[in-house]
Amino acid sequence: MGTEFFNRDTAVVAQELLGKFLVRRVGGREVAVMITETEAYDGPHDLASHASKGKTMRTEMMFGHPGHFYIYLIYGMYFMLNVVTREHGYPAAVLIRGIEGVEGPGKLTRFLKIDKKLNGRAAAQPSALWFEDRGVKISPRNIKKLPRVGVTYAGPIWSAKKLRFLLKKQ
Repeated sequence: MGTEFFNRDTAVVAQELLGKFLVRRVGGREVAVMITETEAYDGPHDLASHASKGKTMRTEMMFGHPGHFYIYLIYGMYFMLNVVTREHGYPAAVLIRGIEGVEGPGKLTRFLKIDKKLNGRAAAQPSALWFEDRGVKISPRNIKKLPRVGVTYAGPIWSAKKLRFLLKKQ
């Protein structure tokens, strides 16, 4: 999946990542897991986005090239895996919230041994982490749209926006 996939509307990318596979190479081993939950954070106007406070050392990667990872630490213990979307200079990203068998972004990064060393890297082979389309087709009716998690600080309008996307249980 190339730059063109990520250089699009963030909510569209977030939905289209459902059913794609996140592949992690650790040592000589590869682990591939299907993405089941995402959240979209789109631009400096999105009060739930880190970018709403402007460009900082922490958020610099969000302003970078589409298809690169933006990884940060929360609560001093959990890494959050995001992939940058839209054009260079426009701060937008998709948080990968869940994979098949693992719910929650902190558990996901622990399971796949993802940390800040991957921050800023391209989400493409031969990297240690990338996305693959393995032909799983997801119908829009199988995607549940919900408000994002843990963003009440963004106020009633931005915290209520349905920018969290979850595969419905079959």
